[in-house]
Amino acid sequence: MADDDADAGISADDWAAAMAEQATEAAPEPPAVEPAKVFPELKPDGPVIGGTGPSAGRLDMILDIPVSMSVELGRTRIAIRDLLQLAQGSVVELDALAGEPMDILVNGCLIAQGEVVVVNDKFGIRVTDIITPEERLRGLHHKYK
Repeated sequence: MADDDADAGISADDWAAAMAEQATEAAPEPPAVEPAKVFPELKPDGPVIGGTGPSAGRLDMILDIPVSMSVELGRTRIAIRDLLQLAQGSVVELDALAGEPMDILVNGCLIAQGEVVVVNDKFGIRVTDIITPEERLRGLHHKYK
């Protein structure tokens, strides 16, 4: 491209002058437009659930949003070679101990722990411990460190 410029008789000074001229002729910024108030503000000082007053019912707006909840029995790392050899009846050792609380995850985030129960021939989980927001943040810190 430098050869093309030299052939056209354009010097570095010409380019600098053109750039300076373009900077002074920059289009004016459009006037600031205030965003539309489509959604009401969710303020942290409002009640958590129920209540009365201007903040009442703010949480009600999100209560019908579905989330994925899962219970994790344990984890393990396995080589692809061993994975391909699994068959019906194979046993895979997990890192969890018998009797240890199961992790309850919502959208992949640990929110509680519990113990397995059987009700009418179906498995369930009895919540034994709720993870505090501080513990969740500490867990994220260790996870991504």
